[in-house]
Amino acid sequence: MSGRTAAVTGIGAITPIGSGREALWDALVAGANGAGPITRFDASAYAVRIACEVKDFDPDKHIDKRESRKMDLCTQYGVAAALMAWKDSGLADCGFDPSRAGAIIGSGVGGIQTLEDQHSTLLSKGPRRVSPYFIPMLIADMPAGMTSILLGLRGPNFATVSACASGAHAIGEALRAIQRGDADVVVTGGCEAAVCPLAAAGFASMKALSSRNDDPARASRPFDAGRDGFVLGEGAGIVVLEELEHAKRRGARIDALLVGYGATADAYHMTAPDPGGEGAAAAMAAALSDAHASPDEVQYVNAHGTSTPLNDKCETEALKAVFGDHAKRLAVSSTKSMIGHLLGAAGGVEFAATALAIANSVVPPTINYETPDPECDLDYVPNQARDARITLALTNSFGFGGHNAVLALRRFEGQG
Repeated sequence: MSGRTAAVTGIGAITPIGSGREALWDALVAGANGAGPITRFDASAYAVRIACEVKDFDPDKHIDKRESRKMDLCTQYGVAAALMAWKDSGLADCGFDPSRAGAIIGSGVGGIQTLEDQHSTLLSKGPRRVSPYFIPMLIADMPAGMTSILLGLRGPNFATVSACASGAHAIGEALRAIQRGDADVVVTGGCEAAVCPLAAAGFASMKALSSRNDDPARASRPFDAGRDGFVLGEGAGIVVLEELEHAKRRGARIDALLVGYGATADAYHMTAPDPGGEGAAAAMAAALSDAHASPDEVQYVNAHGTSTPLNDKCETEALKAVFGDHAKRLAVSSTKSMIGHLLGAAGGVEFAATALAIANSVVPPTINYETPDPECDLDYVPNQARDARITLALTNSFGFGGHNAVLALRRFEGQG
């Protein structure tokens, strides 16, 4: 590559515990909990009746009403977070070359609520009543497409789809676009809105979800011996990545640098992780190699940490394989303990959380950590945030299908 480096200069987020960079960060440090009974639809007949829903989201506060009504909730989340990140970056006030700015945004299932609604319309009212906006509302590339339309970005524009690694893959591909010289600025991350009847039923049927219906606040408990599955979440995490010299020339605030990206496959099973964690370990090693860093330089890992029995055990083994004795000295936390599993949005929100952890010198906690699991024996930053000066951090994202994406972030020493 050219040696070009990407800086994080803008952060936007729509999450179950708070929206916007300040609200998200304050909630993460406080150990807030976004889980509760499902309110989006009547879930009384469902085996799992809890989720991490976004509260009080009003698309009209972010997007022109004429535009938002033509978007699935997934796209609304993504575009709203993108507009937040853009404003946070200050680029609109400094000027930019639109042909050198792009949008790469991932989603796992795109407009699944729209698919469900329009299928019901087809069955109940016939094919002529299906909305002319059905297809553009459904397809997973629309968050990137609408972001480019609303911000006037004419550079690289596409979506990544790799289940729960979609957001991290989008950010990694944005880094590559900047390194190749295809763009100087990329709005990137992930979004998802799958708290709907069909998706909830599907995830419950495959027994991936926690069934602590009577105790939702304690349901998402990554690395705890009592974990029993993840809590379905929704939202968006979008950042502005900017070529470092471009950002420095305009005096931008830089939260962190994105210095490494590793992408691998387990090539093992449709939904289960590789028992030895080899694919995850290879992705972490690749991200470190890409960053020209050694394992002992890392202080913090934002874990994939889903709260499923298999994932947390395999991720722990992968961390030990990559970091050796240094694994015991790592701070490893799962922000999914607070926000649930945001599927295709997870990598975007967790990247934002990691950048904010570096900028603020604080490691977010893993909440609901009560009983240690002998097979998960690392420092998971239990229940309380911790002050720590972080110079290098990783954030892990793994998805059904065996997709692994790992991003390496480094502290920017040029300011503050």
